[in-house]
Amino acid sequence: MADVPPPTPSELLRMVTELQQANQRMAEANQRMAEENQRMQQQIQQLANARLEHNNDHSISRFRELAKQFEDHFAASAIYLHDSDYLTTIKQGPQESLKDYITCFTKIAMRIPDLHPEVHLHAIKSGLRPGKFQEAIAVAKPKTLAEFREKAKGQIDIEELRQARRAEKSAFAKDDDKPRESKKSFKPVPRYESYTQFNTKRDDIIKEILNSKLIKPPRKAGSYPETKNVDKSKYCTFHQKHGHTTDECVIAKDLLERLARQRHLDKFIAGHMQKRQTPNSDQPATASSSKEKDKTLAQPRGVINCISGGYAGGGETNSARKRTYRAMLAVEQSPSNP
Repeated sequence: MADVPPPTPSELLRMVTELQQANQRMAEANQRMAEENQRMQQQIQQLANARLEHNNDHSISRFRELAKQFEDHFAASAIYLHDSDYLTTIKQGPQESLKDYITCFTKIAMRIPDLHPEVHLHAIKSGLRPGKFQEAIAVAKPKTLAEFREKAKGQIDIEELRQARRAEKSAFAKDDDKPRESKKSFKPVPRYESYTQFNTKRDDIIKEILNSKLIKPPRKAGSYPETKNVDKSKYCTFHQKHGHTTDECVIAKDLLERLARQRHLDKFIAGHMQKRQTPNSDQPATASSSKEKDKTLAQPRGVINCISGGYAGGGETNSARKRTYRAMLAVEQSPSNP
């Protein structure tokens, strides 16, 4: 590496001059910054003084004042703690369940610090509503809260079961109170396509066959509950209730039609008995000839004796055949008449 020649005196003088000028510029800049900082501090102090003067009435100068204001502000929100004497004022309501009473009592007891279990037990027993459970507790005399809760558990189960039964009964009562029109009504369908024309009203026919014991009335006849909006002008003789007539009753019409087809109601059918009782006048000769033929056929030509009832061998079983055989031997061995 080549050696650098030393600077000349003129160059050294120039470098010194430049360094002095740079130091002077830095000193001037520092002076300006110090003045600027001083001016800013004065402005901040002025603003702080103005703010303090503006809030002088609400300012806090000491910690005691701050503590007092804090207590005054939060004193209303302080939690009030009951003591053990307050438990004696808690009583089970007339309609309050045992479960709700114990729940309410336990919530208040948990807020009392250092509550003695015996005091807790005595207070909860004293607040019970007069009744069977209170008498049972007085007889059992539980010595701990665990024993009391065990007794109370059975009573709570009984009360919940009774409550469920009452709810079911009320639900059934609501269903019974509903109007019958809203329920699905049963409408019988006619069983026959055509029905016999009677010469008497169906009401009279029903009355006669009921009196003659040919049919039996319905099981609930005469005891049907009357609805509110039933039509009293309509009456069914068969069901013995209002609301529809006998001619409108499908069940009564089907019953009479079945009896008519079984020939039990011939006298109520128009013209049927007259045809059966009145002989045919157009053929008197044929009727008399047929009677004569019946007489001739009625005269027997001879008598043929036969045995009926069983096989020809004497019966269907071995014992029957043996009895028949013994009877035949007895007839053969008996002495003939002189």
